[in-house]
Amino acid sequence: MSTATQDITTGNWAVDTIHSHVGFAVKHMVVSTFRGRFDDYDGRLVIGDDGAPRLEGAVRVDSLEVKDENLAGHLKSPDFFDSAEYPEIRFVSDAVRVDDGRLEVEGTLTIKGNSRPVTAQGSVSGPHVDIAGNDKLGVELEATIDRREFGLNWNAPLPKGGFAVDNDVKLEVSLELVREA
Repeated sequence: MSTATQDITTGNWAVDTIHSHVGFAVKHMVVSTFRGRFDDYDGRLVIGDDGAPRLEGAVRVDSLEVKDENLAGHLKSPDFFDSAEYPEIRFVSDAVRVDDGRLEVEGTLTIKGNSRPVTAQGSVSGPHVDIAGNDKLGVELEATIDRREFGLNWNAPLPKGGFAVDNDVKLEVSLELVREA
């Protein structure tokens, strides 16, 4: 960690799921961006005695929220996430770098039993003390993955060219972390 986060001491920081967001965005029918989110997830930032940070988290696929329950069912089916066979999406960092508040996290993302390296970019803010006296950190991250690398292969051609779902998916994570006692 660099001087931008030297006030972050060793210890564990847990995700405050009430004030956080884990979701994705993907181009749909070539013309618009579709967004979904997961409501059941956890995560942790651990800063060891040597100052080296590790970020990890898991998402329960069945907590997927979209505006249509039929679409949610399709996304949870074997065509996409196959939540019955693969109930979790997991991420574990290999390297976390911070420079003047800019954050880069390299790690392994596992979706549908397929593990691949992913690099996310974003920012970190804090620590700050909230109105209840808790130490808080903010982490914003984005990464773009090719969904086919994770076994999410379903698609349908459109009559005038293109496909129903783009292969590139942007992962969007906004975390409020609280220092654990």
